[in-house]
Amino acid sequence: MKKFWKPEYLVSLAGCGLIIYLLFVGPFIGVADNGDFLRMMNTIGLNYYDTAASYTDQFFNFSHSRFAYENLFRGFYPSSQILVVLVPRLIGGLIHGSFFDVRLLGAVYGLLLLVATWLLVKYNARGSYVTGLLLGAAILFVFYDIGYLAYFNSLFGEPVSMVFMLLTFALGLRLTSQEKPTTKGLTLFFIAILFLVTSKIQNAPVGIAFALIFLRFMTLDGERKWRKLALRFSIAIFLVSIVMYVTAPKELKHINLYQTVFFGILNESPDVKGDLQDLGLPERLEVLAGTNYFQTDTVIKQDDPSLVPDFYDRVSHKDVLFFYLKHPGRLIDNMEYAASNSMAIRPYYLGNYEKSENKPAGALSYTYSGWSEFKNKYIPHTLGFLSLFYLLYFAGALFQYFRSRDVRGRVAGELLMLLGLIGIFSFLVPILGDGRADIGKHLFLFNVCFDMMVVVMFGWIVHKLVGIVRR
Repeated sequence: MKKFWKPEYLVSLAGCGLIIYLLFVGPFIGVADNGDFLRMMNTIGLNYYDTAASYTDQFFNFSHSRFAYENLFRGFYPSSQILVVLVPRLIGGLIHGSFFDVRLLGAVYGLLLLVATWLLVKYNARGSYVTGLLLGAAILFVFYDIGYLAYFNSLFGEPVSMVFMLLTFALGLRLTSQEKPTTKGLTLFFIAILFLVTSKIQNAPVGIAFALIFLRFMTLDGERKWRKLALRFSIAIFLVSIVMYVTAPKELKHINLYQTVFFGILNESPDVKGDLQDLGLPERLEVLAGTNYFQTDTVIKQDDPSLVPDFYDRVSHKDVLFFYLKHPGRLIDNMEYAASNSMAIRPYYLGNYEKSENKPAGALSYTYSGWSEFKNKYIPHTLGFLSLFYLLYFAGALFQYFRSRDVRGRVAGELLMLLGLIGIFSFLVPILGDGRADIGKHLFLFNVCFDMMVVVMFGWIVHKLVGIVRR
């Protein structure tokens, strides 16, 4: 029984209580659909439960706990989310034959989050009971916030990115804490990365960074065939990342390109014609500057056949990258815009309650929202602050890295520095890949990285203070 008093067990038990209370007790809390659900619904065989509901009731204003069953794979959206959602969807067919209760999916996400929490506390408490409890308290305060948990009761892909990001680093740090890391542990690490990288197309670049980390893991003194397995995983995750981007649905690429150019580069541009010329696009497209793909009042419709030869076949994200390299000031402008929207964990324009709760349209739940509200209201939403924060984080990571005398300590330091790099990727990719469209929601993985970095810095400070007290 003594083991259940260890920090990892106490923290996980508290986390389980929070998940049950916030997601399964009282009124249903989820996140309203903004139209993104349809891709996954078509893939896993679900449909809206009340097809007669008005547009505003179906989208944006109210969340939904029930979905109707349809045939599987009426469409296909390539994402690891399929595997995560398909299991509870199939189980749901046995439990609720007339409808799918999305809380079954919420329970899966909750279980994965608890596993990540247990691993993070157990393998990063550094042998200190106090450090374990305080680190666990920080994880509970930050990652069990309703801003994160509300996503669990939805068909958005964001919770897949969140739980597997936490699991990836939990499993990676576990390997660096073991004197003789196992190939089984390395395989679990690879699987977590695979789910993270393939959860969203915008996560694909992250896999290339993890491919490099696997090369560093080769230097650890692992079990037999450790080096060969690490090399194979490095090659595999690199190829998966490339394939994930190359095979992205053509329709989705068109949407992203439209948003990137017309709602990104040309949005509030001081020289629209000049920008079009730099991109190799005809001047007639200047009437689309500042518009997004889903507007219905554009002069030229987004699916107009003339846009294929004049736009979609002429420009790519490579051209966007070169444009920003040629005009760094424009990139900084969009980075400042992104920074101004970077501290919102939750989409404030999407309601949390079902209509049956008789809450106002778009009403949000603020139960256990201390971290998300603190971030959104009090942490500076500026590029300058983010630059300073990252500077401090990397300075601390490098300080610890050069103080480490063993390979395992250095690989752990590199893994934590990779966390910061993924945050930078996750900040830039939405700008380069989707312009300013729904930028706050597209910065979700950036928020996860930022919050993980905050917890890492807090844990490091606690560890140092405990060490001082002991001495």
